Amino acid sequence: MFAAERRQLILEMVRANGAVSLRELARVVQTSEVTVRRDVRALEAEGLLDRRHGGAVLPGGFTRESGFPQKSHLATAEKTAIADLAANFVEEGEAIVVGAGTTTQELARRLARVPGLTVVTNSLLVAQALAHANRVEVVMTGGTLRGSNYALVGSGAEQSLQGLRVSRAFLSGSGLTAERGLSTSNMLSASVDRALVQAAAEVVVLADHTKLGTDTMFQTVPTDVITRLVTDEPPAHDDRAATELQALADQGVQIAVAGTGASGNAQNAGGEGAPTRQQRRDVALPGPRRGQVPGPGSPLRTAAVLGEQAPGGERARVADLRRR
Repeated sequence: MFAAERRQLILEMVRANGAVSLRELARVVQTSEVTVRRDVRALEAEGLLDRRHGGAVLPGGFTRESGFPQKSHLATAEKTAIADLAANFVEEGEAIVVGAGTTTQELARRLARVPGLTVVTNSLLVAQALAHANRVEVVMTGGTLRGSNYALVGSGAEQSLQGLRVSRAFLSGSGLTAERGLSTSNMLSASVDRALVQAAAEVVVLADHTKLGTDTMFQTVPTDVITRLVTDEPPAHDDRAATELQALADQGVQIAVAGTGASGNAQNAGGEGAPTRQQRRDVALPGPRRGQVPGPGSPLRTAAVLGEQAPGGERARVADLRRR
């Protein structure tokens, strides 16, 4: 394929999806990431797109939201690895909330095997993934159906979450930065995600490396509210993504990095073996932030109690980038 044809195809993919990783672009145009990176630089020089942390986005700084058909084909290997690792943070008999998104849908497919689990969700896709799980109870919010991502939004969804209390919330979004936290491109989705966060003692964000450093219009979860980020390993050349991860860790966010290689294991910065359910989790929950002092019934103290059991499975290793 000639350079002009490659670049036109790359441009069409970015325009259709809003944001595309270099890995995905290289796969579609059937060339190396080095070549794709060179093409992306050329297109950026023409003002046709912007480079972002291992990928390309629409020009202008803020990415627009893609529809479900486009999202479902993006970073599929990364989403699978993230979902595999995130499932290890769910214990038998827990009550959790799971937000809308293609990554959370992948997580839901793995939660079908967790006995005694109660999952509260506003996502039809999450509910569908768990519909035939005999040992999992699914509770859906009310609200108005948003067709682009098959999620229930609006005042009905938010009101149905009032008074709810669960151990953790698993959320995705359109972008994640250390400065602003998790964000999304739709106001109604952002409002429901904030209600989901209010119901949980601990917040786990699922975001692949292409979302790191990407900022979108509506903030959903401030950085100081995020307990843990589950992400994939950024490409070796992506120093900016590594810098963003360190900035998040410096603010108290625990970083769990899932590998996308043949082993499917997460990377462990300390080189230790994978934790088992009999071992104590070696990822400490963050302490009070910005002057907070946890009282006897505070979410921070509750999260510390809920964090006693270690995530299980020999298939997972946790990279703990602790706050310095």
